[in-house]
Amino acid sequence: MKARFFKYLNMIRYSFWFVPILMALGAVGLSYGAVAIEGPLTDWLNTALGWKFNGGAEGAAAVLGNIGGSMITIAGVVFSMTLVALSLTVSNLGPRLLRNFMRDRSTQVVLGTFVATFLYCLLVLRTIRRQEEILFIPHVAVSLGVFFAVISVGVLIYFIHHVTRSIQANEIVAQLTRELIERIGRLFPEPIGEGAPQVLPENPDPLFLETFESQSRPVDAKDDGYLQFVDEDILLSLAGEKDLVLRLERRTGQYVVFGQPIVRVWPGEKLDEGLADRISFAFTLGIQRTPSHDLEFVVDQLVEIAVRALSPGVNDPFTAIVCIDRLGSALCRFAQRKRPSPFLHDDGYALRVIARGITFSSFADAAFNQIRQYGRTSAAVAIRLLETFAVIAFFASLPEDLAVLQRHGDMVIRGAREGLPEREDRQAAEERYEILSRLIDEKSG
Repeated sequence: MKARFFKYLNMIRYSFWFVPILMALGAVGLSYGAVAIEGPLTDWLNTALGWKFNGGAEGAAAVLGNIGGSMITIAGVVFSMTLVALSLTVSNLGPRLLRNFMRDRSTQVVLGTFVATFLYCLLVLRTIRRQEEILFIPHVAVSLGVFFAVISVGVLIYFIHHVTRSIQANEIVAQLTRELIERIGRLFPEPIGEGAPQVLPENPDPLFLETFESQSRPVDAKDDGYLQFVDEDILLSLAGEKDLVLRLERRTGQYVVFGQPIVRVWPGEKLDEGLADRISFAFTLGIQRTPSHDLEFVVDQLVEIAVRALSPGVNDPFTAIVCIDRLGSALCRFAQRKRPSPFLHDDGYALRVIARGITFSSFADAAFNQIRQYGRTSAAVAIRLLETFAVIAFFASLPEDLAVLQRHGDMVIRGAREGLPEREDRQAAEERYEILSRLIDEKSG
């Protein structure tokens, strides 16, 4: 059930229509409510405050008509500006950023404001009666329409500012970094060295892992797509109910082919069609990756911006360096977080699920491999990569994490020695590499 809920929630979150529709429905309800309280509210204002509404039916109809026509015109302009901004961003920074703009709440609220104001004025306009015998002028509703028009002008000014800021490369990179750091904090909430000591179950016997490989049976994927979500609670509950051990063959964000094993079940003789269907229900596949449980997806977005900036047609190493700095910030956070064990146990400390999680090594590979490869001939990129590794090493404390940084530093300096023609550039890279190696040696020793 959680997997299905995540799928539909994700569809709503990345839709461009949900918030405007909610605001439009709210405007419909408000128009009927404002007209319904016209008589009692007008009498109370006249009696209590001496506030008497003036204006005829023709004037009220003209005001609402002008406001409604202006709002729907501005809504079209807003939509056009949004499409232009999307086109520029996708062509310059990459198509995967389209989802970030589609889920932008500010743009959705702006579009919803103009559509809602238009519907409100249209519905109130139809209630005005011009004949003397049945004259009806909803003064309160008309006043609200004028108020909404004033608010809409402020919203339009804000939207122009928002669009011009949101298409800047630095702003997009900063937004992606904030999202990445927020995901790291949510998926890995406990810092290294903090929290009360816990008695953890022992890791499984290596002999059992060998037996698992030969005696387990696979559950195959029922469709093609990217693995978006895995409901580990369902898997733990099901494994405890049937006394099983499940091993996930794919992790969130990876592509799954129809018929490819996604889970292996031990003991294999307990696997039947009904059990396979219940296990498959815990997995959500989609046509594209999502950042909710896939850290590497946001990393890939930053890497794509950097790689495009390093392409010969763009040749913008400054944007690439900004991406390296931001990826370094995320790796510093990740290096300070406890990573959960891949072995998940039930309340009785019995092994139930063997999961595949992201490691520091896979995180660093996703962040820096392509930038290193495409920036091999750029002295500025090589130097900044080595400086960033040194910053990450300052925050890292686990020996395996420091070894990963040393491996990446070795690859960068080898590429610099072969790809940089200028001797002083190679010397500058060597100096940064020596600082990195010395820092890693001090922390490892």
